[in-house]
Amino acid sequence: MIVHAPTGIGKTVSALAPCLSFALKKGLAVFFLTSRQTQHKIAVDTLKQIKKKHGNDFGVVDLIGKKWMCLQEADALQNSDFLEYCKKLRDKDECEFYVNTRKKSRQPTIAASSKLNELKILGPMHVQELVEECKKPKLCPYEIASFMAKDAKVIIADYNYVFNPNIRDSLFARAGKKLEESIIIVDEGHNLPGRTRELLTAKISSFMIDRALKEAGKFEHFDALVKLKNLREIFESLGAELNFNKEEKFVRKHEFIDKVNEGMDYDELISDLAFVGDDIRERQKQSYVGSVGKFLEAWLGNDEGFARILAKTGNGNLILNYKCLDPSLMTREVIERSYATIMMSGTLTPTAMYGDILGFPKESIEKIYGNPFPKNNRLCLIIPETTTKFTRRGDEEYKNIANVCNKIISKINGNSILFFPSYDLRDKVYRYFFEICKKKKIIEKPNLGKEEKEGILEEFKRNKKDGSVLLAVSAGSFGEGIDLPGDFLKGVVIVGLPLEKPDLETKELIDYYQEKYGKGFEYGYIFPAITKCLQNAGRCIRSETDKGAIIFLDERFAWQNYYKCLPSDMDFKISKNYEERIERFFSS
Repeated sequence: MIVHAPTGIGKTVSALAPCLSFALKKGLAVFFLTSRQTQHKIAVDTLKQIKKKHGNDFGVVDLIGKKWMCLQEADALQNSDFLEYCKKLRDKDECEFYVNTRKKSRQPTIAASSKLNELKILGPMHVQELVEECKKPKLCPYEIASFMAKDAKVIIADYNYVFNPNIRDSLFARAGKKLEESIIIVDEGHNLPGRTRELLTAKISSFMIDRALKEAGKFEHFDALVKLKNLREIFESLGAELNFNKEEKFVRKHEFIDKVNEGMDYDELISDLAFVGDDIRERQKQSYVGSVGKFLEAWLGNDEGFARILAKTGNGNLILNYKCLDPSLMTREVIERSYATIMMSGTLTPTAMYGDILGFPKESIEKIYGNPFPKNNRLCLIIPETTTKFTRRGDEEYKNIANVCNKIISKINGNSILFFPSYDLRDKVYRYFFEICKKKKIIEKPNLGKEEKEGILEEFKRNKKDGSVLLAVSAGSFGEGIDLPGDFLKGVVIVGLPLEKPDLETKELIDYYQEKYGKGFEYGYIFPAITKCLQNAGRCIRSETDKGAIIFLDERFAWQNYYKCLPSDMDFKISKNYEERIERFFSS
């Protein structure tokens, strides 16, 4: 089942309650999958309320990535390096948390058994609560969670735990679960295609090779050092024709393999680098040599559904990508084998597209729920006064965008967010916006940490009376997953279409979907941008009492090929008389 249902109407409880009731009767397990920790907490709190009201005896466990549950100092490690580091500590009995938790027989220790009994009484808890519970007795939170999973009827986890076959096989074996006896609920399902494509994508860079060279020299692996130098030269020769005018090109699978085989054996190189990587991890937590070896192995994968692209960044770093184009290569098996799969989000339109690209069977149910909140509380406007279209970009257009944005937010009584397609475009508009906007301005920075993000949100909330404006980016920290109900946010302006850069990957994706479904431009280019816009818009109206304005600022939103992609229940009006309409809306 593919379910599009507006934000704030209670999708979590609407899915969990009947699925849990059915699972208890049929002896099934429920996996609630979400990529956001805030949504983990909502799911846990929902299950606490269900248990409190109905008193059902069902176990619940909340899982995030193993690295983020670890009580060792391992945050800085890459995931692959962390897994190797964790394995090394376990094999040598050098992790006191693991030793305190699991016996050699794989059964829980006395201390772990005692804690498990205690946790069963305490009932459903968020993963961070579980980590805190394990700190004092020095137990491994991940291993405790694994034991809890055996008796759990509901497992809350990241997408990886079910859609990554290696992680799934390990978890299901430990928990005694079967995919065929599991109901899979995929929350925020619009993120699943991108996440699964990412999981199947591999890359290597000249920076990684340079770091691997330093490692090999440092630990005196001189044979590997010579081979890595040869690999660096091959990299340079492949990228020789790339410059600032031509920043990327396709590389055929055997073009790269043949170049490597000219000076050394490709398969032997993979084995050597894997061996050296293991040795280096014995002496330090991570290994770039091992990462290079893993990429070379991944490069041997299939061509169908993948693109092989060499790119050159502004600082001269070369990146060779083995990019996945087709998420169904990973998702189809789960959807077909599971007892049931329910995917839901506030932005799953068109549902048929998600069914196609994720591999849902043709007989799957597609359900679109209308917005039940009062229409009078929401003003949805398209203002065709400006554009961020590449051919129109320039100081005159940036100044025009700044002026229109200022006119909009000056009519909004309270806080507003402006969402831009990129940081670069935001900054160019901000040069003019800064001079004319009288409200307090808050700027989102790239790659914000959790505390920085929360600090910005708190500052934003504090200014709700006088009104401030947050200048953010569509795909940044505030584009989705934040909750600003009531008076904290009164208006959202989506400035331009956040279309993907028309690079080789995007063009290849369009061609792939065109050949497979006859809808390349829609599936590969237009709909992903519209989904981002609707996610941004969803920050505004979060309950039946919220009131706010949602403004799409770009002439292209009024074009038929884009306008038809917008949900009909949002009832967008195209208007150049926007100042009067916004003022009238907030005064009514």
